[in-house]
Amino acid sequence: MPEAAANTNWFTYFPKDYRWSAAFCGMVGWAKWGATEIGEMDQVGRRLAKKLGDDNHWFREWVRMGDHVRGLGMAAERQGHTLTAAAHHQRAVVYYQMGERFRTPKDKKGLAAFRKGVDCFRRLARLTDRPRIEPVEIPFERGKKLPGYLVHAENTNKSRPPVTVFFDGLDGTKEMHFMWGIRDLVRRGISCLICDGPGTGEAIRFRKIYLRHDYEAAGSAALDYLETRKDVNAKRAAIMAVSLGGYYAPRMASLEPRYKACVAWGAIWDYYATWKRRIEASFKAELSVPGHHIMWILNAKSLDEALQKLEGFRLDGVVQKMKCPFLLTHGADDKQIPMRDARALFNAVGSKDKTIRVFTVKEGGAQHCHRDNLSLGTSYIFDWLQEKLRP
Repeated sequence: MPEAAANTNWFTYFPKDYRWSAAFCGMVGWAKWGATEIGEMDQVGRRLAKKLGDDNHWFREWVRMGDHVRGLGMAAERQGHTLTAAAHHQRAVVYYQMGERFRTPKDKKGLAAFRKGVDCFRRLARLTDRPRIEPVEIPFERGKKLPGYLVHAENTNKSRPPVTVFFDGLDGTKEMHFMWGIRDLVRRGISCLICDGPGTGEAIRFRKIYLRHDYEAAGSAALDYLETRKDVNAKRAAIMAVSLGGYYAPRMASLEPRYKACVAWGAIWDYYATWKRRIEASFKAELSVPGHHIMWILNAKSLDEALQKLEGFRLDGVVQKMKCPFLLTHGADDKQIPMRDARALFNAVGSKDKTIRVFTVKEGGAQHCHRDNLSLGTSYIFDWLQEKLRP
């Protein structure tokens, strides 16, 4: 059964299910950048409505559409229509990975669907004319590597343009986060390194790199890698992360002084307290994932163990150390993270140059990470980065 009802302040395809509606609304927002097609989504949505809240049904129907659209892409490839193929593969990425998103534990079927999504993204990267997308491997700890994509800057004559490092949230992937308007960011003359960090994407599924509180280890690894390249200016690098990234990015910017700007795309303040409330409420509050997702990404055998591992996920005492320019964006009607957490984070940040932008229900962008009007959020964030990095 659905975990929580959605509200009426935004587009809710499944009014009785917040989690499914939130995922669907986010996918609709990505259509602007060619990541979804409303007709394909509506076909799936009508079938999903017959078994509301059944995550196995969710998985089957999205993979079914992913297979169909991937087939269109493969046929276009054989005919030499590379741009058409790239467009189809981009949509297939989203259908596969959003379908797999709620499937835990990650069994063979789920991982196979996820691999198809990664393959489709790499086909997109190879076949598209723009932007230039380069798969990369970022050396990490104990011989492991974090997978990523370097999306190269456009509209610039600089041989070494500034760069933004972009990490996932709780349940995102580097492939899906390309769909969050990164085409518009690189058009502003800023390259973007999109990474699967500990606990997300390929990093956890295929490399067993689990979520950890000291995310600055990943942030420093990304910068170390960028410093080896001659086609970006690692001395003018920003850090940006979305959703749970509202914890990652401020922590990284506070403890890694090489970052010259920080964007928290949605606030996090005390993530231990957030999950303690969710567990005590038996996961009846609004969540973007099934409740047991937190156990998987932390490699915890129980919710009690997961809570123990979350005790370090607090920003008080950390963000006071931040010196670089800081931007926090948040939705006034965010059902997952309350406004009081956003205010606490913003007030605690030590940067002298800091901005909070709260999007209201009336204007749009008021839901979690502005999924109800993503264009408002992305344009504000990317313009701010353009001002701070001066490409």
